[in-house]
Amino acid sequence: MFSQTTEYALRVMVHLAGIDQGSPTIAQISIATKTPPGYLAKILRSLARADLIRSQRGLHGGSVLARPGDRITVFDVVQAVDPIRRINTCPLEIESHGVNLCPLHRRLDDAIGSVERAFRATTLAEIVAEPTSSKPLCPGPFSPPRARDSSIASLSKPPRPRRSRSSRPPAPPTPPAASSSAL
Repeated sequence: MFSQTTEYALRVMVHLAGIDQGSPTIAQISIATKTPPGYLAKILRSLARADLIRSQRGLHGGSVLARPGDRITVFDVVQAVDPIRRINTCPLEIESHGVNLCPLHRRLDDAIGSVERAFRATTLAEIVAEPTSSKPLCPGPFSPPRARDSSIASLSKPPRPRRSRSSRPPAPPTPPAASSSAL
């Protein structure tokens, strides 16, 4: 029902809401939320444009919530990356229906409305504070600053071994050229 982008954005925001201090880097957030780093950068830009996070580049850079988790709802996050679309007019463009939805589309819109209300009523702080044995994300806080280099290194692919010219297989022999006298 929800896009992968929405899932990733919610993971990121819940992760940031659960951090007491510090600004985790993209690499650290990626590890903690199991979000691909390249795609995470795009999501963080969308969240920053919606004024949900603040990001800083550089040596002491990272991302933090723009306001306390009790003032950011799940709805805010969803709307920032993949807005919920209500059914306001007949999706089939049946002229006689107009804004008077048929029973099917009215029920679908009612369901979407219920989800929207639930998301508006749920803050990030509530999700983080909910007493449960299963936490919404991967265990452990983000890495301390000393471990940043190792966490970044773990995200990059190992270099491909370079083959020297001598380790290449020999080229197949070329057939002798046909002489014109043989024709």
